[in-house]
Amino acid sequence: MTPVSPADAAVAREYLPAGTVLCSVSDTEVSAGRPDSVVRSAGWDHVTLVGSNAEDTVEFYRDVLGLPLVMRQPNLDREAVEHLFFDAGDGRLVTFFVDDSRESAGGQEPGVGAVHHLAFRVEPAELPVIRDRLLDAGHDVSEFDRGAFHSLYTRDHNGLVIELAADKYAIPDERRGEVLARAHAARVASGDEFVDSEHLEAALEELGLPVEPNDLPAAATGRDF
Repeated sequence: MTPVSPADAAVAREYLPAGTVLCSVSDTEVSAGRPDSVVRSAGWDHVTLVGSNAEDTVEFYRDVLGLPLVMRQPNLDREAVEHLFFDAGDGRLVTFFVDDSRESAGGQEPGVGAVHHLAFRVEPAELPVIRDRLLDAGHDVSEFDRGAFHSLYTRDHNGLVIELAADKYAIPDERRGEVLARAHAARVASGDEFVDSEHLEAALEELGLPVEPNDLPAAATGRDF
């Protein structure tokens, strides 16, 4: 990022990608524009976690979360370990290396570079039903307003935090990055701590997109996991 002084901001905006947020010299640029990077990703493909055993993994991710098990085969780097592939709902995958000799873990203490949680998108209208069904199935659930979205939290069989997130507003997938970058700019301009509904509305209006709030229950901010 090239430092931009406040005096040059108006001129600089003419040459920056749409959605770029101009920050102080000491800050990192927040932008939906493509960076000048070594690699350009075409999209998310999969994330792979070290799982416990196949039975517990399938029971939670297929039978509880509803992710179809679309492929299973030996780990190509270690044949004694099995590789399970689950469809997250949009063709993108979450996969696990499992071994039937492993017991499921009682909890997680993620360190630097580890996975903190997995977040799956759910339909806003289904959120109350999902919450109730998880509770009925014996899973602990927390529900919070996360500012930019509304989320349920539970844990898998290994204690990994699972987030089920619903959008507060109807946002086209192909415009999501732009909307969030503009919402971030609105938050910074207003001096608020985190992105919330008013910033999302401002972003949608600025981009000429419909402001269509989803019907979501009231919930506290924060998280107790």
